[in-house]
This record gives sequence, structure tokens and C-alpha cells, in this order.
Amino acid sequence: MNVDVDFDRCEGHGLCEDQAPKVFRLDDDGDLHLEFEEIPEDQAAAVRSAIAACPVAALRERA
Repeated sequence: MNVDVDFDRCEGHGLCEDQAPKVFRLDDDGDLHLEFEEIPEDQAAAVRSAIAACPVAALRERA
């Protein structure tokens, strides 16, 4: 699984980090970082929850 992040749209709410803390990390400036280029299968459900929780639709699963 892969995820695309629209970094211009991301506002640093942190909901993705709450849903998938092993995958998403906000730094001290509120900038989002992905811990993996390809999401491990055991994190796929958490990432899909994070995608659904993003209030600005900055996350999207890549086909």
C-alpha cells in the first residue's frame, strides 16, 4: 500500500498521527513526515483510518 500526501493542503491537525502513529509523524513545526515509503501491510488499516479522519483531505491511498 502507498499513500499520497498533499503537503500544500495538510494543516498539521495531527489526526493522521493519532490514527497511525507508526506511519505519520508531525515534527515540532507541524510538518508531516511519513516513516515509510511503502506502508507495511500491518499498518494498512490504521492508514486507511487516518485517510478517512483527515479533515482537509490531504491524504489519499495510491492505487
